Amino acid sequence: MKEVQPIRDIELIKSMKRELLKKGSRNEFLFTFGINIGLRISDMLPLKVSDVRGKQYIRIEEKKTGKSKRFRVNHEMQDLIESYTNGMNDNDYLFQSKRSYTPIKRIQAYKILNEAARQCGIKEEIGTHTLRKTFGYHFYKKTKDVALLQEIFNHSSPSITKRYIGINQDEIDEALDDFNL
Repeated sequence: MKEVQPIRDIELIKSMKRELLKKGSRNEFLFTFGINIGLRISDMLPLKVSDVRGKQYIRIEEKKTGKSKRFRVNHEMQDLIESYTNGMNDNDYLFQSKRSYTPIKRIQAYKILNEAARQCGIKEEIGTHTLRKTFGYHFYKKTKDVALLQEIFNHSSPSITKRYIGINQDEIDEALDDFNL
C-alpha cells in the first residue's frame, strides 16, 4: 500500500468538492466532513445523524487506540451538518450505503475519493487517510502549532505528526529549492 498525501492546494480541494457533489451530497459531505473534523475514516463511517446533529463536539471511542476522544465541530460545520442531515432520521448513518441501511465501507469511500481525484487531475496517491492528512496539513499551515496538532492526532511526538502530514518533506523540498553552491 502506497503512502497517501494530503491535498495541499485549496483550489484542488474546491475541485474535489465540486466533483464529488456530481455523484451526490453524501460523497461531497464525506470529503468536507473528513477534511474539517480530522477523524480517521474508521471513526467517521459508523457515525449516525444523532452523533453529530446539533452538537458542538463529537465524542467517540477511537477504533485504532480505544481511547475516548472529543472533536470540536465549528459553526460552519454545524451549519453544514444541519443542512446535510435535514430530512434524515437520528438513527440514519451519515454515510449510508445506497443499497442497504448500513454505512458505506472503507473500500467504497476509497473508490469514491480516488475517482474524484482522477477526475480533478490529482496525481498523488489519494486514499481515505488523505482526509485526515489534509485536515492536519492545513491546520498546521494556519496555526504553525505542531504540539496542538500532535495532541489532536494522539501522536507520540511532533516529528511523527510533521511526517504524517507531509510537512517534513515540504520543508526539505523548500530548503533544497533555495540551496545552490
